[in-house]
Amino acid sequence: MHQPAISTFFLIFISSIVANPSLAQERYLDSLFSVRMETFTYAQKPDETLDMDVYMPQENSETQRPVLLYVHGGGFSGGQRNGERGNRFFRQLAQKGYVVATMSYTLTMKGKSFSCDQPTPNKIKTFRAVGNDIARATQFLNSKSTELGIDTTQLVLAGSSAGAEAVLHAAYWSETRVAEGTSLLSETFRYAGVISMAGALVSLDWVTAESAIPTQLFHGTCDNLVPYGEASHHYCQVGEPGYMPLYGPEAITDKLRELGKSYYLYTVCRGRHEWAGRPLANNVAEITDFLYHDVLQQQKRQIHTIQASAGDDCPDYPVFNYCE
Repeated sequence: MHQPAISTFFLIFISSIVANPSLAQERYLDSLFSVRMETFTYAQKPDETLDMDVYMPQENSETQRPVLLYVHGGGFSGGQRNGERGNRFFRQLAQKGYVVATMSYTLTMKGKSFSCDQPTPNKIKTFRAVGNDIARATQFLNSKSTELGIDTTQLVLAGSSAGAEAVLHAAYWSETRVAEGTSLLSETFRYAGVISMAGALVSLDWVTAESAIPTQLFHGTCDNLVPYGEASHHYCQVGEPGYMPLYGPEAITDKLRELGKSYYLYTVCRGRHEWAGRPLANNVAEITDFLYHDVLQQQKRQIHTIQASAGDDCPDYPVFNYCE
């Protein structure tokens, strides 16, 4: 019996998917592209040149591609933008279609302590200074948007440890956008999202219904440097020069929940500060899920994922009921 033409077409279409599995995959979720990296200078200071590496998906021909800007850790005194673990992560995201930039910044604490002996005003100045460099990098990406094929209204910040503190302040503290009386970014500019790996904020007052953006936070409850809840930076004691209360991811997501805003909290019970870097290798799926659904699709989600028993008990730190 003669088959209708529509069935023949359907069979051909199915055969083409089998022959080319990428047709069944989705941009920004699946690995579809090869990657090219290019280095740019984004800021020239009197005594320093600041560079960024940009990872670009080769076959993604879209001209308005989302971009992720990553800020490395290292206590604001060291670290590098292009470590082995980071490079692998940047390429994984670029293979999915994202343009990924990783930036150097001025190491204001180089050769200095960033612990309890460093006066709090200097710590806050450091957050602001690196926030200024993030704004300069954003400004540069915006100027290169046509050349790079990116949409800076879909620019997401991400950072680890010191970089996580920096990106949270860049996203939520408006003063990081002004340097020496000059606005680096317009008052109306908003980042599309922020990903913090072991970061915290100096003030929750900056998180408002107007300023809130999709926020993903990875953190261990036994982090001895940056608190998971509300505590002092490095757990410094009252009276020490570096005593500085911070608001970690539990406090930030509590505020976002009250405001009815999106967040994606990944809690590592008994996890310590090594979780500043581990998401780059262990949680690419969660990061991709956040970028696709919360940022690109603008879904309103409030997600809390709990990883239990990542380490030994830490009786000197707060205990949270979901980690008992």
